[in-house]
Amino acid sequence: MTGGVVSVWECRFGEMGLWIPAFAGMTERREVTMRIGSGYDVHRLIPGRKLVLGGVTIPFEKGLLGHSDADVLVHALCDALLGAAGLGDIGLHFPDTSPEFKDIYSIRLLEMTYHQLRDKGFSIVNADATIFAESPKLSPYREKMRETLARAIETDPDRINIKATTTEGLGMIGKGEGIGAMAVVLIF
Repeated sequence: MTGGVVSVWECRFGEMGLWIPAFAGMTERREVTMRIGSGYDVHRLIPGRKLVLGGVTIPFEKGLLGHSDADVLVHALCDALLGAAGLGDIGLHFPDTSPEFKDIYSIRLLEMTYHQLRDKGFSIVNADATIFAESPKLSPYREKMRETLARAIETDPDRINIKATTTEGLGMIGKGEGIGAMAVVLIF
């Protein structure tokens, strides 16, 4: 949210009431509980698979191994959202033993996750994510990832931030054997 009004009232230890009219078209005050969630995922890179990150297919000689399309960014975001809402994790809702999720486009998992949150009355404030990869360079795909993720969770791309970094040659990611991602979300 850029600009706008945020009012705080009836503060008690550990609790806070907020009025944020820009979120979800609120017109009246209501008590809001802000919740934070975090998620992490990592998959091995192998030849012969497409590389999909943030719902975007990225040209590369390897792709991520997994039951679904193995999109680590989307999986980390799903885990962060589910955790913030107290709804478990991605493995609970979309088990890798289920044929229903074999080779599924992970954006579909994100859409289903978002609908679970929405059905429980939650709204997403923002998401911040980091992808860990030695290669390929991801900056040319960042905006398309933001747009794809925002569309899946029915929000503005300005509420999604994506960063990419290397591990300076350390560990399996540093050796080019895998890619990882972590995400943090704020919901109310």
